[in-house]
Amino acid sequence: MSDTGKAGDLLAQIPGGGKKGLPPVHLWNPPFCGDLDMRIARDGTWYYQGTPIGRPAMVRLFSTVIRRDGDAYFLVTPVEKVGIRVEDAPFVAIRLEVSGQGEDQLLRFVTNVEDEVEAGREHPLRVELDPRTQEPAPYVHVRANLEALIHRNLFYQLVDLAVSRQIDGRSWLGVWSGGAFFPIGRTD
Repeated sequence: MSDTGKAGDLLAQIPGGGKKGLPPVHLWNPPFCGDLDMRIARDGTWYYQGTPIGRPAMVRLFSTVIRRDGDAYFLVTPVEKVGIRVEDAPFVAIRLEVSGQGEDQLLRFVTNVEDEVEAGREHPLRVELDPRTQEPAPYVHVRANLEALIHRNLFYQLVDLAVSRQIDGRSWLGVWSGGAFFPIGRTD
């Protein structure tokens, strides 16, 4: 069977229709059926057989059945599980809405696949530093082991919102959201 057939078969298995919410991929345990020539680039572009998937609705549909097990990513339906490659995170946060201020501030992120998440204890922010370049890579937890890379423009907005706070005797810049403080960088 060609990869085109595999992707089409996979699409046909995704429960959908008028239902609200995401499919319960965490409950499905189908057999592993091999890897699909599908890749999510660091910028959030989805590729199939080396070509960008140009239909946003198709990308959104695939994004509802992605699951991370350990360090591997899969598209999962009730009857099939296929491996895909993810260069960094499966989603990119592309829009930030801010309400309130100080400890009452709420940060609401929207991803490239239209997921919406309010940063807080259930959806923490974290920042990784590249060990070689020291460039920050900020992430927000979206759902079940899945994160969104926060777009650079949004990270600059977070830096503008940052306040200083002492944590374990060190001075950190960070942001408040949902009653939680998230460090984004040390001030020293």
